[in-house]
Amino acid sequence: MKRLHLLCMLVILSLASFNLRARVTTSEITGIVLTEEGEPMIAANVVATHVPSGSVYGTITRDDGKFTIPNVRIGGPYTVEASYLGYRNQSHSDIFLVLGEKTTLDFALEAEGITTETIVVTAEEDPIMNRDRTGASTNIKSEQIAILPTISRNASGVYRLSPYADGNSFGGRNDQYNNFTLDGSIFNNPFGLDAATPGGQTDAQAVSLDAIDQIQVALAPFDVTNAGFTGALINSVTRSGTNEFHGTVFGFFRNQDLTGSKVKGNDIFVPDLKHTQFGASIGGPIVQNKLFFFANFEMQRRGDLGSNFVAKRPGLEGGNVSRVEASDLDLVSQTLFDRFGYQTGPYEDFLHHTDNEKGIIKLDWNINDWHKLSAKWNFLNATKGKPRHPLAFGSSEPDAVTLQMHNSGYEIQNKIQSGIIELRSLFSNKYANNLQVGFTAFRDSRNPFSEPFPSTKISRKVITTFVVIYTPASN
Repeated sequence: MKRLHLLCMLVILSLASFNLRARVTTSEITGIVLTEEGEPMIAANVVATHVPSGSVYGTITRDDGKFTIPNVRIGGPYTVEASYLGYRNQSHSDIFLVLGEKTTLDFALEAEGITTETIVVTAEEDPIMNRDRTGASTNIKSEQIAILPTISRNASGVYRLSPYADGNSFGGRNDQYNNFTLDGSIFNNPFGLDAATPGGQTDAQAVSLDAIDQIQVALAPFDVTNAGFTGALINSVTRSGTNEFHGTVFGFFRNQDLTGSKVKGNDIFVPDLKHTQFGASIGGPIVQNKLFFFANFEMQRRGDLGSNFVAKRPGLEGGNVSRVEASDLDLVSQTLFDRFGYQTGPYEDFLHHTDNEKGIIKLDWNINDWHKLSAKWNFLNATKGKPRHPLAFGSSEPDAVTLQMHNSGYEIQNKIQSGIIELRSLFSNKYANNLQVGFTAFRDSRNPFSEPFPSTKISRKVITTFVVIYTPASN
């Protein structure tokens, strides 16, 4: 029995370690330090410095002259220097690190006081086919995110840089089979039957694009620690502050006047649209080279017509004129109010609103050269107005023969509170650790536009016309 308990504990610990390793938030620097003659140098010092923040990562070479610096902050530029007593220091500058990938740097140190003729041989490594490539993947940097045109400002518009992407679908796989992570924490829809990520049901992204530093899309990684998906693994890491203050401010506005009204010279119906989106971010030092902050806030307000169709009236013509007569709708609405006190709301020219606010604050602390701590908290409050579901209570989607009253619809509410603390430690040239502790609360609810009232469907058998009045009986 004791052996069985011990075996179960080992399995649980292995799974816990497996899951933690699968959540990539950093990069890695590897390489080898040799003498001029090509002999490996034992215990040579290798120091990597993140120039914008002054963060320092260091190690010494092993018996074979090779070194590894894991858990390194992504981005750059970095300066990586190798040194050894009695030899000239050698460094590599302007090194930029990519999320979830290794960067290999080799050094050949010259002995001090010896002058020799130098022969320089330069070669470029294929960025696609190389020994550190761990499978089909696409890395998207903040510079690409900033210049990529996007109307929705949603990460799915950025994923298209991956040749395997079709929105949130990768390699033809349903997006529910993806594994999304944000700063190392799993960020999938916990229910798994609608949008792939939390907030997707309200057409909201949980984190602003301005707050994302890098995105990695991995289709078939060779690393066995990356699991839990059959579509793609999408790792996103948020920005951090540096020794210089930096920030962004943006604002966008659209309405129906910015939409075309003709197709090949023919007039088309242009529905009302109001869309405003704005936000700002700022980051910088609290203590130079030691403690940094980054903060971001974004807000969206959008209104779309609940139905593109209008009721039939004498003399009213057009492709968006329904067969349902306005006089019938007015009669139904007035009768329900007079007899039951129920207000149906308008049946045309009403808006459904899609609103959200999101924000993030992040702190990064360089405890010392061996330990780095980051803490992040973000939130999302999102709502989206919807008409009554077209398949509930029989087919009744707003169309040429069917109109819905506004109060038969409902509102989706998505609220997210998420926080994570990450400690990255380097203990020696052989041992490192990445500890993550996080919490995410996702509240998904539905609220009707009116007080509960029995579902009512009225059919007028002349030309099969329907008037639908429906209110969900409960939240």
